[in-house]
Amino acid sequence: MDNQDIHIALAPDLRISRIVTGMWQIADMERDRQLLEPDSTARSMKAYTEAGLTTFDMADHYGSAEKITGVFTRRYADDGNVQILTKWVPEPGGSTREIVRQAVQRSLDRLQTECLDLLQYHAWNYADASYLDDLFYLQEFRDEGLIRHLGLTNFDTAHLAMVLETGINVVTNQVCFSLLDQRANNGMTALCQEKGVTILAFGTLAGGFLTERWLDRQEPAMDELETWSQMKYKRYIDEAGGWGSLQRLLTALKRTADRCGVSMANVASRFILEQTAVGAVIIGARLGQSEHIDNNRALLNFACGEDDWQVIRQATNELTPIPGDCGDEYRKPPFLTASGDLSHHVDTLPPPYPTKRGKDGRNRALSGTVWEDLAGFSRAVRTGNRILVSGTTATHGNRVIGGQDPSAQTHFAIDKIEGALQSLGSCLEDVVRTRIYIRNPGDWEPVSRVHGKRFGHIQPANTLVQAGLIGDGYLVEMEAEAVVNSDT
Repeated sequence: MDNQDIHIALAPDLRISRIVTGMWQIADMERDRQLLEPDSTARSMKAYTEAGLTTFDMADHYGSAEKITGVFTRRYADDGNVQILTKWVPEPGGSTREIVRQAVQRSLDRLQTECLDLLQYHAWNYADASYLDDLFYLQEFRDEGLIRHLGLTNFDTAHLAMVLETGINVVTNQVCFSLLDQRANNGMTALCQEKGVTILAFGTLAGGFLTERWLDRQEPAMDELETWSQMKYKRYIDEAGGWGSLQRLLTALKRTADRCGVSMANVASRFILEQTAVGAVIIGARLGQSEHIDNNRALLNFACGEDDWQVIRQATNELTPIPGDCGDEYRKPPFLTASGDLSHHVDTLPPPYPTKRGKDGRNRALSGTVWEDLAGFSRAVRTGNRILVSGTTATHGNRVIGGQDPSAQTHFAIDKIEGALQSLGSCLEDVVRTRIYIRNPGDWEPVSRVHGKRFGHIQPANTLVQAGLIGDGYLVEMEAEAVVNSDT
């Protein structure tokens, strides 16, 4: 890789540097509520652009990162050749069009710009379909010219595919991807390669643990760690096999780094940068304190042989795989976050659907589709410890979610079933029976594979039949029964 490869096109009108400077540590630096001085901090960003590292990644909740960047682009970015990637991480539970517009405008104001280069979106709970409304609104504001391009952050493979099949145009998905965390290779890289979506990889240095600093060091206690990032990635280390496994990985990393004449950090990030569909790695900076600009720049300018990379691959293969898919660390145990749960991210996850208790004692969940009003039924009914979920299609408002892809439609139908169960105090694990109806007999396999992915650890009783489904565009319909706190 040489100097001409320092930038990559996300779209014809947006090129970013392959090493993106991450600004999440601004929030960590300000966690004692002492805000950084905007002007001096912004001025320190100039050294990055002078080195060709012209792209910065941030979010609405990374402390004052957006405000600092706004000062930088207004006062110190001489030629304007700077790319700003930001995120919107909404409160769970859904937003109105006006709330979404306010969020976009807040970032525009902080960044002192009229158009966001790339706005990346995070969803907390796929069982709450309101995240799709947010994306539809964001797409409207992109068409208005407030946003140049949309991206996602921490989406798993199934839901990235669903978004794309629904016609929401996103150019990136930002996910954790490192020597410790190879989940992206379980389908995400292949999907992104097929669909032309670029992966932005964060966590490539695992909070600094994949560097010389931690080689041959004794394992630190959690209360000895200095930053939120270290607290987070220590949990990844524990999940991947523990401190001994990390040391074996670091030994292999050191061997390759010495042979290639670069730092361990260079090899760790370059390995991920070479993976399919990865366009850039995001390396965090503590602006004005710990910047490593020359070392970061060096990772684009060395060559390793296949034997060297094989040493790294062998070491990663010996780790315990991080469970699940990309982004699961924010949605299900084990919560691989700084606190080990979601307490420093959200207060609570509201129920996806409103419920109504009748005089008969039954509790009903209503998803609000046109079908429920037309035919007079509930999405689900709970009586005692039993929950019955009606036949569920990929309907959301007046849209069919998932386009004409049977897998995407099935995932969304199961999401809605999960949302109904959550609203009535249950979960997918309580499901004891499912029934699936498909329009086209040839769709049995993709639909069954999705059922296996979502219910394989539960194994409820199941029936699948071909049927003439009502409604244009629907390929699959599904119903479920659950028993809460059933005897095992």
